[in-house]
Amino acid sequence: MIKQHAILNYKQTGTGEHLVLIHGLFGSLENLNMVAKSLSNNFCVTSVDVRNHGNSFHASSMEYPELAQDIINLLDHLNIYTCLLLGHSMGGKIAIQVAIEQPQRIKKLLIADIAPVSYPPHHLEIIKGLQAIDLSKVMKRKDADEQLAPFVENLGVRQFLLRNLALDSQGEFSFRCSLSNISLCYPQIMKANELAANQAAYNGPTLFIKGGKSDYILPEHRAAIAKLLPNSKAKIIQGAGHWLHAEKTLAFNKIVVDFIKS
Repeated sequence: MIKQHAILNYKQTGTGEHLVLIHGLFGSLENLNMVAKSLSNNFCVTSVDVRNHGNSFHASSMEYPELAQDIINLLDHLNIYTCLLLGHSMGGKIAIQVAIEQPQRIKKLLIADIAPVSYPPHHLEIIKGLQAIDLSKVMKRKDADEQLAPFVENLGVRQFLLRNLALDSQGEFSFRCSLSNISLCYPQIMKANELAANQAAYNGPTLFIKGGKSDYILPEHRAAIAKLLPNSKAKIIQGAGHWLHAEKTLAFNKIVVDFIKS
């Protein structure tokens, strides 16, 4: 049960025009630090923890209209009437939903490596692996890494996932994200963005930033993108995968600033 209008955890840096950053699945506001740090020289950057992630509240539902409402409640709380909005992966779908729900508030929309379509489940081993970690046997992160390795081969992905481990005052590890709720809500997270009966497409300027080595945005997604975001274009960062903002930070930040200024 969420208390009425529970407010997401957030961090704000810099001054100027408002830019809001939304992370992806199993992430936290820290994931977009490299973006926030650079862009806070020119903008007031608000980074958020999505529900069930980081230090935000936990809830047993994660439908995109609800996740979008969480962002809208935060904008209201911070008296942000208009902003630029950037989301990565699941955060990109949340950003698209916010723009559909309240188009007048979003000046420009930036979507990093996701399309507004439904995806086949592809995090099931990750969820299984995280749930299999016996925290009573974790004295240091390396212990958790060894338990996760049979489920998740890629070291970089394991390191990213294990950033969710937090050490309490008793020196014991726990997960900051709500694994149980994320697992329960996973089918909702994989869903497409959809227009409700009373909603129109978002006509504001939209930029999709795609990792050249990633298959999250494909030619067959064009129709779905055009239906929801008719005023959109795309940039590709060659040599980058799904974590394009971390792999090619300078290129990513330049594309963001150039689009905002254009």
